[in-house]
Amino acid sequence: MSNPSKERQILVEQLKQVAKGLAETFAPFCEVVVHDLLHADQAIVAIHNNLSGREEGDPATELGLARIADESYPQVIANYPNQFADGRQVKSTSIGIKDSGGRYVAALCLNVDLTLFGTLQTMLGQFVSTDGTTGVKESLDPPGADGIRQRIDQFAARLATTPRALKAAERRALMSELREAGSMEVRRAMEIVALHLGVSRATVYNDAK
Repeated sequence: MSNPSKERQILVEQLKQVAKGLAETFAPFCEVVVHDLLHADQAIVAIHNNLSGREEGDPATELGLARIADESYPQVIANYPNQFADGRQVKSTSIGIKDSGGRYVAALCLNVDLTLFGTLQTMLGQFVSTDGTTGVKESLDPPGADGIRQRIDQFAARLATTPRALKAAERRALMSELREAGSMEVRRAMEIVALHLGVSRATVYNDAK
């Protein structure tokens, strides 16, 4: 492009559209910021899902200044630990954008607030935990069910595939192998096989013929 200034303006404007799309996809957990590195004193030209409290017109970050000073600075820095001004922990990714001359002109930054995810992780941990102090152990699986699933997994592994990806001919060979091993004598064997293969019981009955 003959006009470097025009090229840089177009890059920044296109980056704003990318930022808008990412922000709408990852709302409300991810702040998306566009920095114009050619105007470091007023670098922020777009900010979506504002989690940091910054505003358009705020200056470039230390990372932005580093890119301005050094064209060889890494273009992509992903998933590095960061922190908002109020102390909230953040996971950040910064992507530098260069013009055709190799000069940094802009940056796209994504900041994920980890606070909510930490709370959610705690809640999920509490929900899935079981009380191991009762001394009671119970399985709702019929005896031998684990053995069937293990044989299916081993059969699929030999074919370098997964149980749910087995083709009809492969399922028929599997059913023959399970039958010869006596696995089909297990209570609810057809149902166990169907669930593990991700097919209907009718399909399993047909494959077993």
